Amino acid sequence: MWKNRLKPYDILSGEDVEAIHEQAMTILEEIGVDFLHDRAREIFGSAGMAVDGMRVRFDRGFVMEMAAKTPSTFTLQARNPMRTVTLGGDNMVTAPVYGPPFITDLERGRRGATIEDFNNFDKMAQAIDQIHCAGGTTVEPEDLPLGTRHLDMLYSHMRWTDKPFMGSVISAENARDTIEMASILLGGRDKIEEAPAVISLINVNSPLRYDDRMLGALLEYTDAGQPVIVTPFLMAGAMSPMGLAGTVAQQTAEALAGIALVQLMRPGTPCVYGSFLTNTDMQSGSPAFGTPESAMGILASAQMARHYRIPFRGGGALTSSKSPDAQAAYESMMCMWPTILGGVHFVLHAAGWLESALLASYEKFIIDVEALRMFEWILQRGLPVDEEGMAMDALREVGPGGHFLGAEHTLRNYRTGFYRPWISSTENFDRWNRMGAKTADVVAAARWKKVLEEYPDPGIDPGVDEQLREHIAKRKLEIGDD
Repeated sequence: MWKNRLKPYDILSGEDVEAIHEQAMTILEEIGVDFLHDRAREIFGSAGMAVDGMRVRFDRGFVMEMAAKTPSTFTLQARNPMRTVTLGGDNMVTAPVYGPPFITDLERGRRGATIEDFNNFDKMAQAIDQIHCAGGTTVEPEDLPLGTRHLDMLYSHMRWTDKPFMGSVISAENARDTIEMASILLGGRDKIEEAPAVISLINVNSPLRYDDRMLGALLEYTDAGQPVIVTPFLMAGAMSPMGLAGTVAQQTAEALAGIALVQLMRPGTPCVYGSFLTNTDMQSGSPAFGTPESAMGILASAQMARHYRIPFRGGGALTSSKSPDAQAAYESMMCMWPTILGGVHFVLHAAGWLESALLASYEKFIIDVEALRMFEWILQRGLPVDEEGMAMDALREVGPGGHFLGAEHTLRNYRTGFYRPWISSTENFDRWNRMGAKTADVVAAARWKKVLEEYPDPGIDPGVDEQLREHIAKRKLEIGDD
C-alpha cells in the first residue's frame, strides 16, 4: 500500500459536481434501476422505495442517507498482518489484471489461460512489492471445469500469496464458498466479520440494471460484512450516453443504488464506489481504452467519489493494444497518470492487461510494474526540500564552471539518489547493441521468468491447508462438475 499525498486534481468545478449529482439523483428518482433479485427488491420495498416489477425508484434523501453510512476508510486484512491494507484516505492499493480468458507471452503466443498461468500470476503478485493485493480472476483457467474452477482459483490466492485477495462473484454459491474458505484461512467467520478479509467486484449490468448473479454475490458478501466494489460497466456511446458528464451521472446513480442496498442491509459495511468507464470506438463498436475520455472519466469519477466521501476504485494500466508495444505503453500511461492524480484508492488492472481485457500478458505485467515502481518513487520519496535535497554543500564545493561527478554530496548519494530502472535500458547504443539490442518486451520476458524462479513461497499452516483442501473436495463432489 502506498501513501498518495499529492493533492487530488479536480477536473470538475464545484458547479459541475453539483450538476452531475443532481442528474444522478434525477435518474434514480425518475427512471430508477432494475434489480433482478427478489430479496433486493423486498429490502428496498420495506424501506419505502417505489418498487414496480423489477424497477426500483429512489428517494434522493434516502440515497444520501445511505451514502453517508459508508465508511470513508476501512482495513482489509491479509493472512500476513504485514500485508494488511487500508482503503480510502490517502492510501492507494494496487491489484493485477482481472478477467481475461486468454494469456500471452513471447515464447508461446496467445492461447487459452490455464490454472498454471493463474498460479504464476499469483506468484508474481506475491513476489513484487508494488502489487499490494493478489487480485481476483487474474485469468480464466479454461483447463478447469467452469462450475468448480473458482475453488481452485481461491485456493491459489490463499496458498501462493499472503496478501489480500478478491472473492468470486459469479453466483451466490461462489460467494459463499469464498466466505467459507476465507473463514478457514483466518480462523473463523467471526474473525473476518470483525476485520474484513475479502473484497469483491460487483459489476452493474449497465445501463441501470443489476442482474441476479451479481446481486446474489453482493447479498452474500454484505451478510458476512465483506466489502464490495460496486462498479458500473460503462462504454460511452453504447452502455451510456456519448456525453461524458451524462455518463458520469449515470455511473454515479448506478453505484449509489448498489451502495444503498449494502448500507440498508448492514449499515457501516465497507464498500467502494467503482468505475469502469471508457468510450466506444464509434467506427468499429469496439471498446477503446487509454483514450482522452478514459483519462477524463477517471478524474471526474474520482472527484465524484470524493464528493460522497466513499473510497474509490478506478483506472489501471488499460489499453486496447494486442501486444506489449508502444501503443500499450502510451495508452496505459494515459490511464495511470489520472489514476495517480485522481487519488484512486483501489487500482485494479495495475499490471498485465492487454486487448481490452481479453488478454493477460506476462511481459506487460513486468512492463507495468516498471511504471508502478516509478510512481512509487514519486509518491514515497517525493521531492525532499531539506539539507540533503537542497545540496548547498555541493554547490559551494563545485562553484562556477566545475562538475558535480566527484563532489562529496554526489559520492554520498550516487547509489540511492536517483531512481534505478528495473528493466529500462539507459546504456549508450554501442553497449546496448553488444548486449543483444534487447527491446523492453524481450527484457521483460527474461524478468518474469526470473521472478518466478526466485518466487518467495510464503508457506501455509498444514492444518489450514488440509481444511481448505477438504472443503474444496467436498464442494466439487456436491457441484458434480469435476
